[in-house]
Amino acid sequence: MGMKLVLDLEACQGYANCLIESPGLFDLDDRTDKAVLLNETPTEDRRAEAEAAVRGCPARAISIESS
Repeated sequence: MGMKLVLDLEACQGYANCLIESPGLFDLDDRTDKAVLLNETPTEDRRAEAEAAVRGCPARAISIESS
């Protein structure tokens, strides 16, 4: 079973912790200072990286769903 990353832009505060934890999965939009999801459905070998981004987000704006 795969995973789907979900980014709640309403909750995102632009702390950029997700970029530190998962630079290949997230970026920061220079115009909005909010995170940008680069890969909504990463492969299973990136699960630990995705979970680190979820744990590292102080705004709780990132979640993982089963796909």
